[in-house]
Amino acid sequence: MTIDPPVRLTAYVHGRVQGVGFRWWTRAQALELGLLGHATNLVDGRVLVIAEGRRAAVDALLARLRSGDTAGRVDLVVDDVSAARGGLTGFTER
Repeated sequence: MTIDPPVRLTAYVHGRVQGVGFRWWTRAQALELGLLGHATNLVDGRVLVIAEGRRAAVDALLARLRSGDTAGRVDLVVDDVSAARGGLTGFTER
């Protein structure tokens, strides 16, 4: 049996993603996938998404962020996947 260590997604989402329910949509997707983290509005109009969990679930969230079926309009997602850091509970909108 192989061990699938948890990973952390850090994604900066560009586009029309503030004031359109994007963080709420992201939270719903993340909870459905069993991920922990948050979606945070940044002062420059982007949304920062931090999500930790199984690699397959993180990849699924990233695919959904890029799908074109989000709230608002996503123009670009700049992402990084690294080892999970822990310390997160639930998935919140900030």
